[in-house]
Amino acid sequence: MTQMIITAENDYAGLDAWIEQTDVKNILLVCDESIRFLKDISAHFERIESRGIRLMRFSDFQPNPRYESVVAGVQAFLRNDCQGIIAVGGGSAMDVAKCIKLFSNMDHGRNYLEQTIVPNTIPFLAIPTTAGTGSEVTRYAVIYYNDAKQSVTSESIIPEAVLLDPGVLKTLPAYQMKSTMMDAFCHALESFWSVNSTEKSRQFSKQAIELVLQNMEEYLLNTTDGNAGMLLAANIAGKAINITQTTAGHAMCYKITSLFCCAHGHAAALCDRVLFPWMLENSHLCIDPRGEDFLKDIFNQIADSMGCGTPEEAACKFNAIYTKLGFKVPSATEEQFEILKSSVNPVRLKNHPVKLDTETIDTLYRQILR
Repeated sequence: MTQMIITAENDYAGLDAWIEQTDVKNILLVCDESIRFLKDISAHFERIESRGIRLMRFSDFQPNPRYESVVAGVQAFLRNDCQGIIAVGGGSAMDVAKCIKLFSNMDHGRNYLEQTIVPNTIPFLAIPTTAGTGSEVTRYAVIYYNDAKQSVTSESIIPEAVLLDPGVLKTLPAYQMKSTMMDAFCHALESFWSVNSTEKSRQFSKQAIELVLQNMEEYLLNTTDGNAGMLLAANIAGKAINITQTTAGHAMCYKITSLFCCAHGHAAALCDRVLFPWMLENSHLCIDPRGEDFLKDIFNQIADSMGCGTPEEAACKFNAIYTKLGFKVPSATEEQFEILKSSVNPVRLKNHPVKLDTETIDTLYRQILR
């Protein structure tokens, strides 16, 4: 599917055109609390409603959304006779909206997670409020059922259109801007070296890395052009991981996020800054069926994307960016190291191109953390 990308130019003319083209009259607006700070898009939503389009707001969900919240969202969608969905927010809002879309035409008398997925063509537009997750372009959603993580996957949940509005980033705290940017950077890196990479995914990775680096300075100054560039970088990095999924950096970062209360992108960068040079030193442990020489060539392509002469220089540059952003390195206890090494999802490790075992993971965590 080719996703339509629209901008906020000309007073959201692209958004108005999408609504007109889809001919939806009742829209479920799935939004998180960030919408309270988004004055421009909120004001435009009011203008849309003044033209006779009904926007039914649904915000009854939390970070790490629960299955029950999605069920409530499906009920709201049906009760209000909605024909389309607009999602505004970060990854949680996107996940909830994706699942509402997917479940809305399934059997409402049974657990949706136990049913065969039935694709649908309900009009769906996403407005990401951070430049990082890339969730607006992936076929994945995560919700929790009985406190257990459930991954929902379907091409049908990818929004047909996305509005990349640099204005929505203006009120983000500096730490969140930094961490979401590094999440996008890590998506591009990990997709690049994934065993599932394709020529197309590597094109996306290269483009995303170049855009992150080109726009980083202006983005951190919170300029309109910098924000627009970083939103596009995150979107393209999302397209890359939609093909390949992420690798060990993300698999190893999830428990760091919860144990040390740091943002996801911070934790991912914390891991990849150590994994990258370790992989260069241990490429002989390559498990990518395309071979070690192929992997070495990938590292050279990454270096080229980062404007570096060698992969080693690229790894150093990534670490220097991490340090320059002022991210802290948490200190872990022996008990926490034990928790960490047993927390890694082995499925994610199958995507990683260099062999990792429990002992190596433990060693890496001890390099990642103090």
